[in-house]
Amino acid sequence: MGSIVAENRKSLMLFSGRGFPELAEEIGQVLGVAPTPSDSYEFANGEIFVRFKESVRGSDAFVVQSVTEGVNRWVMETLIMIDALKRGSAKRITVVLPFYPYSRQDKKHRGREPISARLVADLLKTAGANRILTVDLHTAQIQGFFDGPVDHLFAMDTLADYVQKKYAGRPMTVVAPDSGRVRVAERWTDRLGGCPLAFIHKTRDPLKPNQVVANRVVGEVEGRVCLIVDDMIDTGGTIAKAADILYQEGAADVIVASTHALLSDPATERLKNSRISELVVTNTLPLSPEKRLDKITVLSIAPLLARAIREVFDDGSVTTLFGGLS
Repeated sequence: MGSIVAENRKSLMLFSGRGFPELAEEIGQVLGVAPTPSDSYEFANGEIFVRFKESVRGSDAFVVQSVTEGVNRWVMETLIMIDALKRGSAKRITVVLPFYPYSRQDKKHRGREPISARLVADLLKTAGANRILTVDLHTAQIQGFFDGPVDHLFAMDTLADYVQKKYAGRPMTVVAPDSGRVRVAERWTDRLGGCPLAFIHKTRDPLKPNQVVANRVVGEVEGRVCLIVDDMIDTGGTIAKAADILYQEGAADVIVASTHALLSDPATERLKNSRISELVVTNTLPLSPEKRLDKITVLSIAPLLARAIREVFDDGSVTTLFGGLS
């Protein structure tokens, strides 16, 4: 016999970063596989060390990392985890980033600015990532920054199902907080059965990050429940000012649906004092107890991520999860 024939086996292994291990545990429960145990810690000078306690040779590895506050620390840990898997002879490495870091820096607004979203993609590829799986990118063009497959998931169905059930029977208008979110808002109007669309015309000073000036609302909002949709809530300035102007235009109620709850200071205080009645978010990022206001509803993204991971592992179609949108 001139060759050795081996049984073609595939093994799915799940790996969790320390940014939000609870999400990886939840994904593992849906999949029926526990995250692989590891030793992860920092030396006194801040250097990160990672070692997996089980063999990863030949595995289909899925690294789950929520890049939460302290972004650079978790980005670096992700790169080190990828490198450890590559050197441990994992067959394929898929990085599951529920929130893609530096996604707002996807283009140059002025000269001598970085395109940091592209840099992150280059770092992941250089470290050894074969594939990226992420949720609601700030702009879809970021998919083209990575030289390999990118599975772009959408949280809209998860959020929309909740909104439809809770606010059924009330007239609703979907509101884009700025012109850049109009395309996303259009998808929401289709998902909610063709309700009206409005948007907030706003200006932003490029020299003052996280500061927004809302000008006026364009669209039908009087006497209606206004649903503001956005991909992320950072300091809360955009949605707080949008809510004020919507009420000035006669809105009956203002609710917000957003995928990523960054909620950087002073977001919690702004939301608490705002006229927004409910903020619906997913758990792509952890929400600390002090940020869990009564008006914030958190929905789990774990079932969606688990389904996508299973499709990737089975060489199936992730696009079918979204009716061909992805």
